[in-house]
Amino acid sequence: MSVQRITSRYAKSLIDLAIDQNKLDRVFEDVKSFQAATKVRDFYMLLKSPVVSTGKKNEIIDKIFSGKLDELTMAFLRILVNKGRESYLPEIASELIHQYKKLKHISTVKLTTAAPVGAETVKAIQAELEKSSVTDQFVEVVTAVDPELIGGFTLELEDKIYDASVASKLEKLRKDFTSRNLFISQVSKK
Repeated sequence: MSVQRITSRYAKSLIDLAIDQNKLDRVFEDVKSFQAATKVRDFYMLLKSPVVSTGKKNEIIDKIFSGKLDELTMAFLRILVNKGRESYLPEIASELIHQYKKLKHISTVKLTTAAPVGAETVKAIQAELEKSSVTDQFVEVVTAVDPELIGGFTLELEDKIYDASVASKLEKLRKDFTSRNLFISQVSKK
């Protein structure tokens, strides 16, 4: 079975259980916390390791998350470890977050600027995006800084990129000048 299929099924199962128990938002927050923990290399490697025993993995997960995560989330983690599916947990967490956002009509947009922008600017962009037909009902804006943009910004939504950066405009001008110079040099040779 493909990784995508496995992660999708487990994520949907946890979402369905959370909805049934009226804990969807809590489980979503738990999964975001768990996903953040998987960014720590040692924890990630523990989950992926076939050498570490199931009992030891459960013990470590309990020590890290017990009392911090809802019991439904903890039970889900234990079940996956006991079934030998713990190596898929980072991907299941990502898939659950994706399915939750789809269920709640939330689009995540990445705003990259050359310099940090204020909260007011982000809110204004978010408001404009929420009016747009390109995004879902609600918009979550994630910001990043890339000084190589020189100025302006880029917006990324799923597989679409809107590039309004100074760097891309300069690159376009460079290409235009290069193609005109080639055209002029070819015409002059004739």
